[in-house]
Amino acid sequence: MQLSIFDLFKVGIGPSSSHTVGPMWAMCRFLQRLALHPLQGKVDGLQVHLYGSLSLTGKGHATDRAVILGLSGCRPDRLLPEEAEAICQQVALRRELVLDGRLVSFDPEQDIHFHSESLARHPNGLRVEAYSCGSLVVHREYFSVGGGFVVEEGEEQAVALDASGASPPYPFTTAAQLLELCQQHSISISELMLANEVSIQGDAQLVFQMLDHIWQVMEQSIEQGCRSEGVLPGGLGIRRRARRLCEDLKSKPEAALRDPLTVMDWVSLYALAVNEENAAGGRVVTAPTNGAAGVIPAVLAYYMRFMHGANQEGARSFLATAAAIGMLYKHNASISAAEVGCQGEIGVACSMAAGALTAVMGGSCEQIENAAEIGMEHNLGMTCDPIGGLVQVPCIERNTMGAIKAINAARLALRGDGKHRVSLDSVIETMHQTGIDMQSKYKETSQGGLAVNVVEC
Repeated sequence: MQLSIFDLFKVGIGPSSSHTVGPMWAMCRFLQRLALHPLQGKVDGLQVHLYGSLSLTGKGHATDRAVILGLSGCRPDRLLPEEAEAICQQVALRRELVLDGRLVSFDPEQDIHFHSESLARHPNGLRVEAYSCGSLVVHREYFSVGGGFVVEEGEEQAVALDASGASPPYPFTTAAQLLELCQQHSISISELMLANEVSIQGDAQLVFQMLDHIWQVMEQSIEQGCRSEGVLPGGLGIRRRARRLCEDLKSKPEAALRDPLTVMDWVSLYALAVNEENAAGGRVVTAPTNGAAGVIPAVLAYYMRFMHGANQEGARSFLATAAAIGMLYKHNASISAAEVGCQGEIGVACSMAAGALTAVMGGSCEQIENAAEIGMEHNLGMTCDPIGGLVQVPCIERNTMGAIKAINAARLALRGDGKHRVSLDSVIETMHQTGIDMQSKYKETSQGGLAVNVVEC
C-alpha cells in the first residue's frame, strides 16, 4: 500500500507519537474489532498490557492516558487536550469507562500492566484483553512502530484506520526510483506526490485543503507555544522558554541589522515552541513523530516568514516533498526511536525538512535528494535517552538543532550541482543498520545515556 502524505503528517496530542498517538489508534482499532464480536454486548472488563519501551517510558510518555482515551473512543486527530484531561480524570475516579453506551469496569491502576520485557516483533508492543464474567472473550496484540503507525498481529505492515487502498500513478520505494520517475515524466517531487495523493483522496481541492490544515495546526502550535509559560508536567521542573525568547526577539527588532544570525534564533524559537507544546500534551502535527514535531514546522515557518516570494503554494510543495522523503525512511528503515534511536526521529525530520526547503528554494530533484542525504548523514547514531522517560530533555532542544541543520543542509546542496558521493538510499540503509547495532538501552528505554548520567532532582 502506498502511504499517504497524511500518514506522515497526522494531527495528534503530545507527548509522543509512538507512545501516545500510536496506543490511542491501537485502542480505536481494538474497539472496531470488538464491535464485530458476537459477545461484544456482554463484555464487562478490560485489561491492557504494555511491553518493552511502551512500559519502560510509558508513564513519562503518557501511554497509560493514551490507553484510557483510546478505549473511551477518542481519536488523537480529533481530541482537544482539555478534553483529554477531563476524560482521564473521570475514568480514574469512577474506575469505569463507557463502551458502546455501557459502563464497563476499568481501573487504570489495576487494569493497565507494565512489563519490562519486549514482545518479539517490536519494542513498542501492547496486548488488549476483553472479558465477560471473568472469561477472556477476545484479545489482540498491537505494535506502535513509530510516527503513530500501528501494526496489528498478523499484519505485515501498518494500515491507516481510514485506508483507501487506492493505487497511485507513480509508486516508488527508493530515492533512485523517485528520481527516475521525476526525470521520466518531467515533473517535480512535489508534483509527483500531489498526483499520488489525489489518487488516494479523490479530489485535488481536498488535498490542498488538507495540506493547508496541516500547516495551520503547525502554526497554531508555534503560536500557542509562544504564548504559554510555566513548568512542564512530569516532575523534572523544566520551565518553558519559548514565550520569554519570543518576547525578547520582538523587543529588539534592530538586532537583525547588527547580527544576521538572529534569524537562527527565530528558527530555534519555532521549534522550541512546538516541542514545549508537545511535552505539555498539547496539539501538534506528527512530523514524522511527536518527539521531532518541531523541526519541520520551524523550517517551514522560516520559509514562510523570512524568504522572499514564499506563498501557500510553496507551503504545499514543502509538505509534499517532505512527505516523499519521510516515506522512504518509513518503508526502508524506521521512524521509531524505540527501534533505531533518535536518528529515526530528529534525523528523519531533519532530512525531510532539508529536502523540502531545497525544493521551495528552487532546487533540482537531485539537489533535493542531496540535501535530504546531508540532513541524515550528520545525525547518524543519535541515541534516544530521555531523562525520566519524558519528551523534554534532551528532546526539545534537539528539535532546534535539527531545524538549523536542515537549513544548513539545504544551503549546502543548493551550492552544488546535485552530484555527491553518498546517495540518500545508502544513508537510509546505513541509518537502519546503525539502529539495529545500537544497544537497546539507547533506544527510548531511559536506561542509558543522559537518562542515567543526569540526576533528575
